[in-house]
Amino acid sequence: MPQDAPETGQKDSVEYRQIYGIRVGVDLSRPLRTFLDDDYQGFEIMGDFRITYRLFLAAELGNEKLSRAEKLGSDSNPNQFEIYDYETSGSYLKFGVDLNTYENWYGMNNSIYIGGRYAISTFSQTLNNYRIYDSNRYWSPEGFVEGDSAPEEFSGLNASWLEFVFGIKAELFKNLFAGGSVRLGFLITNKESDRMRNLWIPGFNKVTEDSSFGVGYNFSLTYLIPIYKKKNVKQDSPEE
Repeated sequence: MPQDAPETGQKDSVEYRQIYGIRVGVDLSRPLRTFLDDDYQGFEIMGDFRITYRLFLAAELGNEKLSRAEKLGSDSNPNQFEIYDYETSGSYLKFGVDLNTYENWYGMNNSIYIGGRYAISTFSQTLNNYRIYDSNRYWSPEGFVEGDSAPEEFSGLNASWLEFVFGIKAELFKNLFAGGSVRLGFLITNKESDRMRNLWIPGFNKVTEDSSFGVGYNFSLTYLIPIYKKKNVKQDSPEE
């Protein structure tokens, strides 16, 4: 008996519904650093919203406070002394997009993403005490004399920058994600006081002289709040 010829060019389709919603959580690195470093306090909340299969709107909101002392000489030098010490405190907001570059298996929600942020920070900086360089070594053999020891606060400071983001998010349990990211920032604006330049910016980190770049990182724990599901169709190759 003749057999029917196999059909060619046909593809079976598999349909499932992909979850869309708001994912919110916290950066775990900042509370950990707060616990380990007496000179630092920080907290950050974050979130993203899925707008297409690969594209997410994303934002971070945080607050940081840092105290630092600039010292002259190495730690092994018994004559080491502080030139100045300062404190910076303020808040920041970052918002932008993330693009998932990872091809998940059907039903998975993991991501390896690249993204961009526009960030703004408002903060104040306090100069607690400082020393002044004196070229007359007869009266000041170390070359420095004590300056004003009364704290001087510089408020109303602000900065903005662009940030490139590379990160991952992995689903530990249903709708619960762990992740991490590294960030490279480029300063756009940096409002400083006339008396003291900005040495550290909340959300941006250390400001290096003659450079507009800064680096950062975070480790996140987030939860996805489902809002709706959207159909996604995958085309399977015909069976041999």
